[in-house]
Amino acid sequence: MDAVLSYLLMFGTAFGAATILPFYSEVVLLGLLATDLNPGILWLVASVGNTLGAVVNWFIGLKYGALAGSRWLPATEDQMARAQAWFSRWGVWTLLLAWAPVGGDALTFLGGIMRVRLWLFLLLVGAGKAARYAAIILAFEAV
Repeated sequence: MDAVLSYLLMFGTAFGAATILPFYSEVVLLGLLATDLNPGILWLVASVGNTLGAVVNWFIGLKYGALAGSRWLPATEDQMARAQAWFSRWGVWTLLLAWAPVGGDALTFLGGIMRVRLWLFLLLVGAGKAARYAAIILAFEAV
């Protein structure tokens, strides 16, 4: 596969994995690491793609979070209130955990609802996701 197409595949998979789509970018990353592609570029492409995918969730939360309880947003108003209270208690630093396979996407959505400034969102979410991809690459190279 052409290198540019491989990097585009990594970007698209990482982007999709950060949204509600059922993508698993780690599998693609591991497969591409087994080729002669540059691990540093793979790290950058995956980190940027996954962070930009999280911005989609942030934007949806920002614009449509008020639709709780509707058919468009099945979370009840009570569930949303509890999530907002939790986020208020633990703060924006929880966005560093947006890389987590369970709950990470919800955190990025909640970041939009709570109107976290985009620059801060990008900084925290990007740092967490970049660290996760770095750990995967380092673990792969250690084996």
